[in-house]
Amino acid sequence: MTARQTLFVALGSRRYQVERPWGEIPSDGGKVTDVVCDERGHLFVLLRADCYVDARLPVVIELAPDGRRLAAWGDEIADGHMLSIGPEGHIYVVDRDAHEIVVFDRSGRRLGGFGERHHPNAPFNHPCDVAIAPSGDIYVADGYGASRVHRFGRNGDLIATWGEPGNQPGQFSTPHGICALADGRVAVTDRENDRVQIFSAAGSLLAVWPDFYHPMDIFQDAEQRVYVTDQVPRLSMLTPDGELLARCRPVLNGAHGMWGDAAGNLYMAEMNPSRVTRLTPVS
Repeated sequence: MTARQTLFVALGSRRYQVERPWGEIPSDGGKVTDVVCDERGHLFVLLRADCYVDARLPVVIELAPDGRRLAAWGDEIADGHMLSIGPEGHIYVVDRDAHEIVVFDRSGRRLGGFGERHHPNAPFNHPCDVAIAPSGDIYVADGYGASRVHRFGRNGDLIATWGEPGNQPGQFSTPHGICALADGRVAVTDRENDRVQIFSAAGSLLAVWPDFYHPMDIFQDAEQRVYVTDQVPRLSMLTPDGELLARCRPVLNGAHGMWGDAAGNLYMAEMNPSRVTRLTPVS
């Protein structure tokens, strides 16, 4: 079906064409919940399904830069929530209700995991998101049954845990999205507290960025600009120090996850309706 209109949004001086739905994503099971890109511009789309009532299906869909479906895998995931990609190309999938972060190679072969599967609080209690730092350390926002962040070394050893329930600085109410910034800081979307909190690599609170409504995910591009999607719904672009640069409304009901590629395209994972929206720079 051809769109009756072509929509555009702007972030600062850059104008984007809105493309939705984008990519060959199956419509017969699962809802789009997150996206990541690798260095080739391939997009990995995570679908969320209910393992009790939905048919077993692959929940990670690999798309080419032009949106063609290349592969599908991950049918062992019980409750895909968000995902990330490491510098070596490994895909980290948050299996929320199985209390595990599962690590795959890009072909879908399981390499390992973090957390004891189906054992809450070992150490995860319905985790939300995962981020891989340039150092190789892995950070997990443990946000549904807990209010904390875990830091692991590249070898999988648990280094530190911080955070507790509450609304004071350093506390959390659903730490939902997490991003390892280029300078070593860790940014966490503290969803129900309507803010983003910034920590050192060791967990010391450095800053609190307000003026969000239920922020969902956070991403930093190659130029170190920071993007936050929230439930207004809107997309905010900020400096690495949290200064607001621009905002727009690229989706209907809010993006659960987001990522960007080297060409400057931004991808928004929408659950309602289930689809990927691509923002393509045009000026």
